[in-house]
Amino acid sequence: MSQPLILSAVLLSLRIAALSTILTGLLGTLLARKLSQTKKTSFRIIETLVVLPMVLPPSIVGYLLLLSLGKNSWLGSLIYAATGKTLLFSWSAAVIAAVIVSLPLMYQSARAGFQGVDQRLENAARTLGASEWHIFTEITLPLARPKLLTGLALSFARAIGEFGATLMVAGNIPGKTQTIPTALYFAAEGGDHATANTLMVISLFIGITAMFSVNFILDKSRTQ
Repeated sequence: MSQPLILSAVLLSLRIAALSTILTGLLGTLLARKLSQTKKTSFRIIETLVVLPMVLPPSIVGYLLLLSLGKNSWLGSLIYAATGKTLLFSWSAAVIAAVIVSLPLMYQSARAGFQGVDQRLENAARTLGASEWHIFTEITLPLARPKLLTGLALSFARAIGEFGATLMVAGNIPGKTQTIPTALYFAAEGGDHATANTLMVISLFIGITAMFSVNFILDKSRTQ
């Protein structure tokens, strides 16, 4: 594999991971805040569905997305009717796959963060007339910030390393949907060990950086 294709795979992976992390961060934070405040059975079912990709094989997650986003599916047909295109085998499909597989990590971290917030502080703010939005942004979020940042770092690393679901719904199109994991897989399968080794080193560097960031955030929060 040529250097331009390696660079393309790396940049595309970073682009997908960055966008999916933003979406995952917003969705995971909102879901965790809402679900951590209730014990309704219906919400527990939603929570189960959110974290389910954590225990399912990525290929199963990819196949479910394939069925959901295909042109013959309900959602896929709506998208096709509106845009004249299908999301499958596009970088957008890779973003969706990354969001689905990384959401459990963000959700679990955010939920732990919100549950660790002293509710007496929130209740005290309510008695003083503070709005729920003010309480959330000025009290809850700052106190839960270490866990939220941890979730974002883990989600980014998971999105960078996503392979199975991405391959199912986005394929391996050089310059379009070829990410670091898919490029590495096909390089190794084709005997191009130089390319595979290069991509492996890049993946390790990103993964180690992400985990170092997680440990740094947690250590800093303990000393505050």
